[in-house]
Amino acid sequence: MKTIVLKFGGTSVGSIKRIKKICKIIQTYKKRKFQVLVVSSAMSGVTNDLIKKSKEISENFDNAEYDALLSSGEQVSCALIAGRLNHIGIKSRSWQSWQIPIITEGPHAGARINKIVVKELKAFLKTGGVPVITGFQGINKKFRLTTIGRSGSDATAIILAKYIKADECVIYTDVDGIYTTDPRDYIKAKKIKKINYNEMLEMASLGSKVMQPTSVQDAKLNNIDIKVKSSFVERSGTLITSSKKEFSDQIITGISSTKNDAKITIIGVKDRPGVAALIFKPLSKNYINVDMVVQNISLDGKETDLTFTIKSDDLKKTEKLIKQNKKISYKKLSFNKGVSKVSIIGVGMITTPGITYRMFQALASKKINILVISTSEIKISVLVSAKHVKRAVAALHKEFKLD
Repeated sequence: MKTIVLKFGGTSVGSIKRIKKICKIIQTYKKRKFQVLVVSSAMSGVTNDLIKKSKEISENFDNAEYDALLSSGEQVSCALIAGRLNHIGIKSRSWQSWQIPIITEGPHAGARINKIVVKELKAFLKTGGVPVITGFQGINKKFRLTTIGRSGSDATAIILAKYIKADECVIYTDVDGIYTTDPRDYIKAKKIKKINYNEMLEMASLGSKVMQPTSVQDAKLNNIDIKVKSSFVERSGTLITSSKKEFSDQIITGISSTKNDAKITIIGVKDRPGVAALIFKPLSKNYINVDMVVQNISLDGKETDLTFTIKSDDLKKTEKLIKQNKKISYKKLSFNKGVSKVSIIGVGMITTPGITYRMFQALASKKINILVISTSEIKISVLVSAKHVKRAVAALHKEFKLD
């Protein structure tokens, strides 16, 4: 008998009507004689509401209590799903992370799953039952609830599939697969039938919101194929896999963009060995993720201008940390919140010359100025003014024949 892990996102369980619908989906797998495990997110909007409440209580809400608060959302949705499954004649029960347990390590709000004890889950499956498991959370060595980052329910499902040795892992969401770019922003976006882990990891890291980067990385490291499907319409989804068979010969697989970047430039930094490390160390300690980095050295080699990007939400904290940093000397500090990153991704660019030129020419033809450039083997990212993002995506989508 095959075992399958089904993960349902917040929009999939966003109302009682939708919970009834996903229970019918679960029922179809049971009729096909699958052993089914369900992982659920909180109902859409619930986690954001809990975050808002925590901020109204205190700007410095305790991290451990923050995780205890946020983890309550999944408890509600799982109980409702299990209750409905029992109502339609499918044996089920909800499992909170600490009851399994799902063991995590690392800081609150940013923990990673270390181990899942599946003995009780396997026993329940053998009785024909459907366990409904809280995603996004676990328990640490101090027996405190932890959360594993926003959209962490994907990671829960993937790691659970590893430990339970599932035959399939299906992520149900509000879109019917991975698209060449966000179909809500560009109507000519096309669904990708099959995508390589590395391409998906780049797309997720660069702004695609269908999958969390750490979840894709977990799937890649554990060699677990993932299907992404819609819980609203019955259509074939996208397979994320390591298999190299039957991949499209498309040079560029997809285009990602971000909407909440900020650019920081430190002008006239006294250049010496280790100065970049001195700048970025306080940011790292405060969990501020630095993305694109460009350094320009003066002709005499005595000074440098350092430009990098961060998330807009971290701008005030970053400005404060740089100004408080007595270990660096500079002439001026400048900030720009009105910027966005646009990226092209595809394993085909490794063996295809001229991709950089085509990208830059396509943007130039639309009079879009490039502020910062960053590259890897399978992606090229540029920073542009936020007001040009949609035009940039459209131009690149057309240039690389993705329409």
